[in-house]
Amino acid sequence: MAILGNVEEIQVVKERLETLKGQGLIKEWEVPYEHLLTRLSAAVFFLTPSEPSRTEDIRTALSCYPNLHYGVNENKQLSRMDWKFEYHP
Repeated sequence: MAILGNVEEIQVVKERLETLKGQGLIKEWEVPYEHLLTRLSAAVFFLTPSEPSRTEDIRTALSCYPNLHYGVNENKQLSRMDWKFEYHP
């Protein structure tokens, strides 16, 4: 997946997601409506772990960014992926 867009904070998280994908923790990830986003706190990231048991490892790897909130993507309206996470100020 090419890393596009203009919000630097979002780009940093996306680069981290690509690293985690390369390490085999994440199977796939996405940021819907990225072209409309103007700040990290407006973004909702979705991902599917490579294995369900890797979820805590992923959360730990992404917790270096402040105010992480994550959980199961129950309604699957914006994405079909298993987990969602976002950052709140």
